[in-house]
Amino acid sequence: MKIKEIIVVEGRDDTVKIHLAVDADTIETNGSAINQTTLNQIRHAQEKRGVIVFTDPDYPGQRIRSIINEHVPGCKHAFLTREHARSKNNKGSIGIEHASIASIQKALGEVHELTNHHETDIHKKDLLNYGLIGGPRASYRRDKLGEALQIGHTNGKQLLKRLSMFQITYKDFEQAIQQVLQEENNDH
Repeated sequence: MKIKEIIVVEGRDDTVKIHLAVDADTIETNGSAINQTTLNQIRHAQEKRGVIVFTDPDYPGQRIRSIINEHVPGCKHAFLTREHARSKNNKGSIGIEHASIASIQKALGEVHELTNHHETDIHKKDLLNYGLIGGPRASYRRDKLGEALQIGHTNGKQLLKRLSMFQITYKDFEQAIQQVLQEENNDH
């Protein structure tokens, strides 16, 4: 699988894993220490070939995404779930470098473009009604919803923003949350 865009990752181990999964070029941010030189490099790559941001599904990875999105608008984003990025040996370690080749290929095959100017018809009350914020199963449901919609892991505050940024329609949201609730009922 050849990727035209340049993939932005956090570090060298991520680059090694990406090269095992796909034929692509990468830019490394050196973790959350992303600096102006790296941002300029990403901006240039975006102008020439396009960029896919593919960071770890954790707080530092989200922080890097936000910085890039702020300084280099129009980048595409690929996401892995925390489950798919979890190390098999060190259960606490999460990162692109721990993901399977198949998970990386799937994530890169389902990239999203972020926008900052799209209003969705999904509201906070919808998140409350479906137990996505403020409930005992909220974190679990957000994780499963993020996986179903391919928008990544979010906390309660980020979810509404992420749904809007990815232009998730109410219909798609409704279908995905019904799937999550059905799976949850089947598990109990």
